[in-house]
Amino acid sequence: MKLTLVQGDITEQRVDAVVNAANSSLLGGGGVDGAIHRRGGPEILSECRKLRAGHYGKGLPAGQAVATTAGRLPARWVIHTVGPVHSASEDRSGLLASCYRESLRVADTLGAASVAFPAISTGLYGWPMDDAARIALETVRTAGAQVEDVRFVLFDAAAYAAFEARL
Repeated sequence: MKLTLVQGDITEQRVDAVVNAANSSLLGGGGVDGAIHRRGGPEILSECRKLRAGHYGKGLPAGQAVATTAGRLPARWVIHTVGPVHSASEDRSGLLASCYRESLRVADTLGAASVAFPAISTGLYGWPMDDAARIALETVRTAGAQVEDVRFVLFDAAAYAAFEARL
């Protein structure tokens, strides 16, 4: 598996699957989630609503992943995963690792050869970037996925530097 880092906009990545740092509602939000829904268009929201009307009536639990169309994004699919909110008093690193593992499992099920990940849980959910980079890279390296190309698309120079130091 080839691991690369890109500083930029995840909605511009030409990959088979883009991973969305979603909230449990699957109905859009801020940060990466909002950007993916805005650029991807109504097709993504429509499929998310169908998921909510079916198996995910109470929302997508943290650490799990599910796929939809990518709508107008230059990708085939969006893999939605819900990261945990960081806690100083409770170790939730297993849930964060599960986001990456489950996203790769879904990518394998879809037959995706290339996947773009954001730094899950590092925005509003407050996960420290250095620790998030460690968990993300270790998990992806050891997941045993069939995906050939994994790209971490990092929004700014500080995030890129944190991932680069761990790579």
